[in-house]
Amino acid sequence: MSVNIPITNLPRIVIVGCGFGGLKLARNLKNADVQIVMIDRNNYHTFQPLLYQVSTGGLEPDSIGYPIRKIFKKQKNFIFRMAEVAKINPANNTIETSIGEINYDYLVIAVGSKINYFGMSDMEKYSIPMKTIPQAMNLRSLILQNFESALLTDNLEAQQALMTVVVVGGGPTGVETAGALGELKRHVLPRDYPELYMNKMQIHIIDRMDRLMCTLSKEASQKTQEFLSRFDVTIWLGAGVNSYDGKTLTLSNGKKIITSTVIWAAGVAGNIIDGIQDDSLFKGRYKVDLYNRVTGFENIFALGDVAAMITDQLPHGHPMLAPVAVQQAALLSKNILNIIRKRKLTDFQYHDLGVMATIGRNRAVVDLPFIKFQGILAWFIWMFIHLMLLVGFRNRVVVFVNWAWNYFSYDRGIRLILKPFVQ
Repeated sequence: MSVNIPITNLPRIVIVGCGFGGLKLARNLKNADVQIVMIDRNNYHTFQPLLYQVSTGGLEPDSIGYPIRKIFKKQKNFIFRMAEVAKINPANNTIETSIGEINYDYLVIAVGSKINYFGMSDMEKYSIPMKTIPQAMNLRSLILQNFESALLTDNLEAQQALMTVVVVGGGPTGVETAGALGELKRHVLPRDYPELYMNKMQIHIIDRMDRLMCTLSKEASQKTQEFLSRFDVTIWLGAGVNSYDGKTLTLSNGKKIITSTVIWAAGVAGNIIDGIQDDSLFKGRYKVDLYNRVTGFENIFALGDVAAMITDQLPHGHPMLAPVAVQQAALLSKNILNIIRKRKLTDFQYHDLGVMATIGRNRAVVDLPFIKFQGILAWFIWMFIHLMLLVGFRNRVVVFVNWAWNYFSYDRGIRLILKPFVQ
């Protein structure tokens, strides 16, 4: 199979992945005298912070996905190929993909992260991850199908299990998912399933740490716990997961939860591609210098979640957050051009813009470098920032209309079982 990429005398920059980092880098090189070749397994960019709203019926997939070709339709130096990358061959400056071999002058690995099950094969088999749009749709399908099944059984224990949802992981993704499920329980599902006693629906959130949202301030953690408690979410702190067989979840404190739905939001790891030697890796991420160059290579770079920039201040690298990837990509676009033009490179300095999370209607927590606050103001700020970060005017309008409808109607209009769930 031929990849059919035009031959050019311009430097070819191959970007693997159209996440936040890859997208920013390609956009910033729009007017540069280079050929940009982007490789991604999907033909769309995913706005991952809102995946949980797809899984809980608040948004449709096309609200948070945007076609890559449409993003770059006016960028003359850009070429896209939908493919999976199997291996990097640094010796001859090529990558092996599902559509053939592609050569590069400069390679940028921006593949993001993957689900980390920490070696727990049972969780990998039976729990539901939420890292991609298909996975979010699968989760939505599972929850709705379980409620349909709950209507059909007279076995009270089986009905309870079908209506019980457990979220493993007390970070922003887990907390936001638990809050959205709480809203479903309070405002939406009782209307759809009046025959079911909704108090049987239990929502649990589990975390090994002694508080939720441990990367945020203690004030934010306390408010998060308070907000979730208002949705009757049961919070298990200082407890890990020992096992899950698809029916019974056993915690490290001995507690057993009978459930048909376990959502895994407990951690991620770098998405490593074969071909780079082990001494260039650090805990499942590529070791990079202050210019995002992978250790041991002059023309291979890594961005965002998959990059570990080790410093005295950050012995484990930067946090795996979208702002890190965006800021690294912005600087790398300049540094690659500086390399081509044989100019001095600039060190990367991360500017912490803060962290925020929403926990249902009118409730959010915001930790900025200069101020921390919670409640309805935080919620409005969270909504505004996420709207502005979406790619494309249409997506912003669609998401805003959906949010407005959900807010005033106390409803989630998108409750279709489109993707069959298979256990």
